[in-house]
Amino acid sequence: MHADLVFTGGPVHTVSPARTRATSVAVRGERIVAVGHDEVRELIGPRTEVVDLKGKLLIPGFQDAHVHPVGGGIELGQCDLSGATTLDEYRLRIRAYADAHPEAEWITGGGWSMESFPGGLPTAAELDSLVPDRPVYLTNRDHHGAWVNSLALRHAGLDAHTPDPADGRIERDADGAPTGMLQEGAANLVGRLLPELTLAETVEGLLRAQELLHSLGITAWQDALLGELGNLKDPTAAYLAAAGDGRLTARVVGALWWDRARGTEQIDELLARREAGSVGRLRCTSVKIMQDGIAENHTAALLTPYLDACGCTSDNSGISFVPPEDLRKYVTALDSHGFQVHFHALGDRAVREALDAVQAARRANGFSDTRPHLAHLQVVHPDDIGRFRALGASANLQALWAAHEPQMDDLTIPFLGTERSATQYPFGALLRAGATLAAGSDWPVSSPDPVQALHVAVNRRLPEAPEGTEVFLPEQRIDLGAALAAYTAGSAHVNHLDDETGTIAPGYLADLAVLDRDPFDGPAEEICSTGVEQTFVGGVRVFAR
Repeated sequence: MHADLVFTGGPVHTVSPARTRATSVAVRGERIVAVGHDEVRELIGPRTEVVDLKGKLLIPGFQDAHVHPVGGGIELGQCDLSGATTLDEYRLRIRAYADAHPEAEWITGGGWSMESFPGGLPTAAELDSLVPDRPVYLTNRDHHGAWVNSLALRHAGLDAHTPDPADGRIERDADGAPTGMLQEGAANLVGRLLPELTLAETVEGLLRAQELLHSLGITAWQDALLGELGNLKDPTAAYLAAAGDGRLTARVVGALWWDRARGTEQIDELLARREAGSVGRLRCTSVKIMQDGIAENHTAALLTPYLDACGCTSDNSGISFVPPEDLRKYVTALDSHGFQVHFHALGDRAVREALDAVQAARRANGFSDTRPHLAHLQVVHPDDIGRFRALGASANLQALWAAHEPQMDDLTIPFLGTERSATQYPFGALLRAGATLAAGSDWPVSSPDPVQALHVAVNRRLPEAPEGTEVFLPEQRIDLGAALAAYTAGSAHVNHLDDETGTIAPGYLADLAVLDRDPFDGPAEEICSTGVEQTFVGGVRVFAR
């Protein structure tokens, strides 16, 4: 039988354990039927579509193991501050958006960078002069805080007498009055007042994001938050609508949000949502537990305290959002029901608490194929590196963050200290210790482009880094083959899709991406210049440049 689709003229990077290469791949229906060389061309018939690679690289489709596509897609249609780094540019964008949307009850959006403001702290006064007549709510690029104007503070009833919530902090002036920056759970005090999006608007955000992700060679992902968190509304209905009528062309695993204000009584609801959430290419089989915050605002949970601005030991070690003893109990219960647990674990204490919880589940339930994974892993104590392999917990890397840039150099390293800073993003150590590496972007926190992440994983420098920028912890660099495997086969493993995707082999689904060059052929410093020409899901072209 002839093939429906044949890629030839290689190279083909199969991402097999032996890192084998081919020059031709044949597809019939949605599956790969042959991988090899000239002999594969015998499957070309009169109706076969032939894709001449002309020396360009064919790879398995990228899989993003930690991403927020619906929120990212919605934000693309709001006041988008991403990519800008100066207050003047923010002023121009905010004023332009407000002028273009006079009907908007609130001005919403985000993407601003903490390094743009002294101490990472913008103020309400800066927004009041731009939009005095409507409340403004703008999340930072990390989505762990919100910049609001005075009208938004008044709408929420926040003043000097408002206590900080247990999971956040209201930044205040010398008199205790809120200054306009709300950290972590404190952002919800205003965010809960935002107007509700319609289902149609949410689906539009999902489809806008899917188009972008397909254009970057991404064929599958794990949505890291299906549920409600403050102003972040549950995108599950949008996924179900798109999956039900076939508009969801990507393969998606949904991580159901663990409400940290509740306990194991919510598991029955999660079980019902898992059953209802298996529609089309959507499977809601994971549960997301956010164990800590971020280092830049000192809410990442650390084993020892942060330093203060003078370099002295402070009294703050960050926040463990779920008490460790409760975390062990919750993870053990979820594991017993066959749920994968997807942890946000950024500081070394949060990483240890998450691994301790996985260990407790393994001891109580036996070693099952639930494939827990820990995302972010900014600070990892050396004693915990080997535990990932031993416990079967995957390391979910956001490689773009592992580089010198202002947020790292000005807002993180001085407050972690030299010794602890040297334990950040230990990709090389995890790889050498035998951990399974997966990869994701956390978009819209950072760029969703896997190629840029591969560049940083290999070089430990940003593509746009000024000449002479120091390599960030060079001993933690990994080679391109390992980085690419993390973003394909590793993420497929995390998504329980590795028996059908993540490598190019006969019988596997034809989820593929054609790059415009072979990045293995050039110097590592040029990986970032690689682009995506075509993307296929199940043998169907979903993107062409």
